[in-house]
Amino acid sequence: MELWPGRPYPLGATFDGSGTNFSLFSESAEKVELCLFEADGSERAIRIGEIDAHCFHAYLPRVRPGQRYGYRVYGPWNPARGLYYNPRKLLLDPYAKAIEGKVLWDPACFPYLRGNEDTADIRDSAPFMPRSVVVDPFFDWTRDVRLEIPPHETVIYEIHVKGFTATHPDIPPELRGTYAGLAHPAAIEYLLRLGVTAVELMPVHHFIHDSHLVEHGLRNYWGYSTIGYFAPHDEYSSHSRLNQGGRAGQSGDQVQEFKQMVKALHRAGIEVILDVVYNHTAEGNHLGPMLSFKGIDNAAYYRQVPGQPRYYFDYTGTGNSLNMRHPQVLQLIMDSLRYWVIDMHVDGFRFDLASALARELHEVDRLSAFFDLIQQDPVISQVKLIAEPWDVGEGGYQVGNFPPLWSEWNGKYRDTVRDYWRGADSTLGEFANRFTGSPDLYTADRRRPLASVNFVTAHDGFTLRDLVSYNEKHNAANGEDNRDGENHNRSWNCGVEGPTNDPKVLALRTRQTRNFLVTLLLSQGVPMLLGGDELARSQRGNNNAYCQDSEISWFSWELGEPELELLDFTARLIAFRREHPVFRRRRWFQGQAVRRTPDIEWFRPDGTPMSEQDWMTGYAKSVAVFLNGSSIPTPDRMGRRIVDDSFLILFNAHFGSIDWVVPEILDGGWQPVLDTSRGGFLDNERPLASGAHFSCGERSVQVLLRPRTNGRSALLPRPIR
Repeated sequence: MELWPGRPYPLGATFDGSGTNFSLFSESAEKVELCLFEADGSERAIRIGEIDAHCFHAYLPRVRPGQRYGYRVYGPWNPARGLYYNPRKLLLDPYAKAIEGKVLWDPACFPYLRGNEDTADIRDSAPFMPRSVVVDPFFDWTRDVRLEIPPHETVIYEIHVKGFTATHPDIPPELRGTYAGLAHPAAIEYLLRLGVTAVELMPVHHFIHDSHLVEHGLRNYWGYSTIGYFAPHDEYSSHSRLNQGGRAGQSGDQVQEFKQMVKALHRAGIEVILDVVYNHTAEGNHLGPMLSFKGIDNAAYYRQVPGQPRYYFDYTGTGNSLNMRHPQVLQLIMDSLRYWVIDMHVDGFRFDLASALARELHEVDRLSAFFDLIQQDPVISQVKLIAEPWDVGEGGYQVGNFPPLWSEWNGKYRDTVRDYWRGADSTLGEFANRFTGSPDLYTADRRRPLASVNFVTAHDGFTLRDLVSYNEKHNAANGEDNRDGENHNRSWNCGVEGPTNDPKVLALRTRQTRNFLVTLLLSQGVPMLLGGDELARSQRGNNNAYCQDSEISWFSWELGEPELELLDFTARLIAFRREHPVFRRRRWFQGQAVRRTPDIEWFRPDGTPMSEQDWMTGYAKSVAVFLNGSSIPTPDRMGRRIVDDSFLILFNAHFGSIDWVVPEILDGGWQPVLDTSRGGFLDNERPLASGAHFSCGERSVQVLLRPRTNGRSALLPRPIR
């Protein structure tokens, strides 16, 4: 085969229309072989002789898209020094744009002999390994535009590519659970009906199903075992039909299908945010398999324990942490992020265990090299950046401490709102902070309410239905004797553990569900809704369904009247937020008078303003907040002054009804528009005058509206069915 010198950059396999350039980084390898595979599985090894800047590179004029390939890397075998070179192990390209097939777990996939980790295993792993694939970079992006939806207008919907459509009756069976399924008109119509503006996709970087899960008949459903940071996971491609040999059908089609999905969602006005896992890889600890990075340059890619380089630092609970102190690791991550923005047109990223990315020595350093690179990058700095601001290491909980460009999953919001609605004592003060965007966390460095991504539930933990149905986790299906998953869920089962036919318990659970949704969608910040919560999706009490690629995790589209009513309520609530800018301010409330009326004020049930002592009353569980629609401090995108209706929102987490008094805050009538104790949105209610007495039902939210003074109020959102 004809072989030219090629170029060291770009890394990976790059097809230019005539041939393919291959480049692989390894700082301490002695020799690298590029292995090309034919359709029958036969292998041809080509030694790469050119080395520049630690990159082994070659150009093959006749290699075209669809070519399967891998690497064999030669070097010293010395586990005590953290060196695991073993040319008998076929390795995936860290920069592969597509990966085909799955790991067929065999002892040959591990670099050492079982029971003797100091001795290299000389069995060939190629028969059991996936293949990297050369892809065609061309795609017709005509008329695709970056939506750039402002954060304050964003409503995030967290979903799983497969789980969302796996059983959808209006999507063809061959497309269910795939990128094409998510792009299907039926899926997009549902997203538009719900009213969300962005889908946050659980990991779609190519991942593996860990050996211990496969041995127990389970799968890595969530996908947090990444092995390819440039490749869309091939099992989510409608073209990927694995045969008995573990090989897929059409090579590289997952790339084109992913791009088509993004283009279809953009056409519908919906952004695509990826949940990305740059903190660790699927290769586990020093006893884990050798699939890619470990055999290419273990010392460069992984964070090793000083003085004991055989072992890894583990800030993630998975066995390893990527070495963010090494420039090649930083380059890998930045190249990956830019690729997904420039070539795949995604709109942002949610970084799993982002605190692990910030560790340069041991402590979490918010000014680490990674954040510096993000800050100055002209591409990545312009998309949505969301941190999961914790890891499992010491000092890893960093909510409120990320740089100004970033938003954060606000774990304190989740915990506080859960505590409040389950009736915990001494929560009013913190609840007020969380509802107003968490100013205690984000004002010190001039961040805005939009730094807070508010959520009550996420993929990790109970669904919203389970949050109001279970006090304890029920994870027996995971095969770990219920030891896995969070023990402190801050949940309340409303009196009965799990399923029940008791109408009073069911009514209370429905009301609590609506209380959570109203709180989430009327809070300042960016709301994130867990996919399926609007349909009362249950995981049967499993709060750690990471390995449940089954009906436990998938959406159920067999919707009865209760599910349709909750869907209708959620969609109307999202529309209500969209129509009223007072719920999505870009600046903080100041607590100061605007034209003699405060922009925000908190009241006791008797209609008097809350005092410092009131906030400290541990047993108090009821409070009202006034939001002034005439004091929104920033203009719209056309420079026009924003004026909205004013609102009075009553939160009552008490176990009984409470008599309330309308505060003497503004003249005129207050129109009741929402009451969770009465099912949701209200129509044609009689206005309440200032000073009027009325009842607020047990464990409920009421919303009162006073129309803006210079025009009619926006109409309430209509039912969507």
